[in-house]
Amino acid sequence: MTETIEIKEKEQGKISRISDKTFKFDPRIKDGYYSANYFLKSREIVLKHAPGHIVEEQWFQRHDKTMLCGIDESIAIIKRFAHNPSDLKIYALNDGDMIDSGEPVLKVIGKYEDFGFLESIIDGVLARRSSVATNVHEVVLALRGAACFSMADRQDDYLTQSGDGYATYVAGIKKFSTDAQGAWVGVKGMGTMPHALIEICGGDIVKACEYYHESFPDEKVTALIDYNNNVVRDSLYAASKLGRVLGGVRVDTSMSLIDHYFDGRDTSGFDPHGVCKELIYALRKNLDEAGYTWVKITVSSGFTAKKVDEWTKEGVPVDMYGIGSSLVRNDTVGFTGDLVTLDGKPEAKAGRKDIPSTRLVLVD
Repeated sequence: MTETIEIKEKEQGKISRISDKTFKFDPRIKDGYYSANYFLKSREIVLKHAPGHIVEEQWFQRHDKTMLCGIDESIAIIKRFAHNPSDLKIYALNDGDMIDSGEPVLKVIGKYEDFGFLESIIDGVLARRSSVATNVHEVVLALRGAACFSMADRQDDYLTQSGDGYATYVAGIKKFSTDAQGAWVGVKGMGTMPHALIEICGGDIVKACEYYHESFPDEKVTALIDYNNNVVRDSLYAASKLGRVLGGVRVDTSMSLIDHYFDGRDTSGFDPHGVCKELIYALRKNLDEAGYTWVKITVSSGFTAKKVDEWTKEGVPVDMYGIGSSLVRNDTVGFTGDLVTLDGKPEAKAGRKDIPSTRLVLVD
């Protein structure tokens, strides 16, 4: 153990981590299937020519105000796929911790040949999970307590859903579109109807809602109300026909369209395309004046932390935001793993060194 990572466990305590059984790993990790080939060659060389040296490897990134995620998953990878994992010492921060540039988040001490081949896999896990968690954290701050659900299932390969959903949950959004997104934390997917259901009903939004209610009588209906690009008119009509069966409407207008509410109205002072504030103000006003005050408004399509911040700061009457692509941008954070000590002495490439930390905690 090097001096810089000695932990005062009585002061900091042990971190409670989620079970490694939560994560579904491909067993081929053990065989190096997902490891960069030069790590596999290095392991073979070390085993043959320089076995038994004790190294310390640390992971860090270069952005301030980053929400860390992927730590528990990385620890689970080490414990499950490293050789002789019981011989390794692991020190780590916790999923959900806020970190700054250059701060070590994970340190592993042991024989290089036992765990070194996992370096790039851990880099990727920490990068993806922390990118998503940081994106979501920024949205959560912008929401100012408003409700939100993740629609990010459609923004990437389906195999990313569970990991991205976990990172989203860690950062504070706990409603999802799919069961897979909430699988690691035990949350089921939610939602009512896509545009496709309305199309099957010949464009009749009310009929689609009635079919939905007949199929799921214990649920309130949220109508996807932009199908005809006439949000205010169709919301009022749906409310008049459905009454309190209609729990809400979701506005998902494409940025390439201008809602028919603005036909003949002066839009010179704002951009009327897509889901704009002026459309939502008009929708709320018309629903309330018609007595449909219980109908909630959900918005989606192109929302980012910046746009949400602007809307919540102004008090635009939105009950829930549906957000997709901006949550799962994967270029927010990148991690690097470096060897920084050899047999208890400093040894690292130029520009790298063992970074002291009082936050790292020994993992059981």
